[in-house]
Amino acid sequence: MSEDFYRGQAGLPFSSALRIYEPLEAFPERQREQLEAGGTRPGSRAAVEHAELLASLGRVTRPGGDPFPTGRTDLVRVTRVPSEDGNPDAGRLLYCPSQLVIRAGLAANALMEGIHGSLAELLIPVDQRQKHQMRIDRINAGHDSKRVHTRASTWGIPFSWFSLFQESDRKDVVEGNGRILTVRVWVPLTEALERARFAVANLALAAPDLDMLDDLTQLTEWLEQFHVESMVELDYGAVADKVYPDESPLDVRLGIECLAEGDMTGAAAAYRRLASRWIPIRQLARAS
Repeated sequence: MSEDFYRGQAGLPFSSALRIYEPLEAFPERQREQLEAGGTRPGSRAAVEHAELLASLGRVTRPGGDPFPTGRTDLVRVTRVPSEDGNPDAGRLLYCPSQLVIRAGLAANALMEGIHGSLAELLIPVDQRQKHQMRIDRINAGHDSKRVHTRASTWGIPFSWFSLFQESDRKDVVEGNGRILTVRVWVPLTEALERARFAVANLALAAPDLDMLDDLTQLTEWLEQFHVESMVELDYGAVADKVYPDESPLDVRLGIECLAEGDMTGAAAAYRRLASRWIPIRQLARAS
C-alpha cells in the first residue's frame, strides 16, 4: 500500500510536514481515550497517510460545495521512543492527532488573506466558511488544549525547519521500487528547542533583518507550547525522492555559524547550496 500511496500523488503538490508527538498525559483526559483507540487501530503508518489523502480527495468531490472536514473522525499518528536499552518495541508511545478541522480552518484563512483571496472566495463559499467556523468553535470549547501539532508546507521545506535537525538524528528512509518514498527525521523536543534558540540568538545579532529570523522566532514559540518529553518529526513526503540524500540541515547550520562569525563568503556558499537544491522544487508550483 505504501508504494501505491506515494505513486498516487503524481500531479499533486509535494507536501511535507513538521509534527509534534506528545505523551498521553499531555492531552486533556477526555481526549486520551480517543488517541489510544486511534493509535491501536491495525495498519501501518502508510495506511494512515493513505487514509488522509483519500479523505482529502473525497472532500474536493463532495456534493454541496463543502470542502472542509467534518471532524466526525480524526486520524492519529503514533511513534515509539526507544527504551533506554535501545529496544524499539519497549519504548514509550507518543501521539500526534491530525486535527484536520482546525488545520483546514487555518489553511482557509491563510488562503483568504493571500494574493488569491478573491479566487478563494469563489472556491470556498461564505456559508461553508461560517459552517466550518462553528465546527472549530465546538472543538475549542470541548478541549483544554489549543495546540496545533502539525505544520505543513507544499513545494518545498522551509529553511527554518532544518535548523531543528542534524545529521546524527534518528531517521527512517522509506523506499520502494528503487525510489525514495519519504524520509522521516526525529529529534527530542528539548534538543530541537536548544537548536532553534541557538539559531535565533545568532541571527538576531548577525542578521536581524533576515526573514528567516522571524520564521525561527515563531517556530521556537510554537515548540515551547508542547510537553518536554515530546518528539519532533520532519516528514519530507514525496519530495524526498528529488532531494535525498539531503544536506540542508548542515547547510543551514553552517550558514548561521558563518553569519555569526562574520564570514559572508561562507554564508553565501551555504545559501547557494540550499538554493540550488530547493529553488527548482519551488518552481514546480508555477509549472504548467
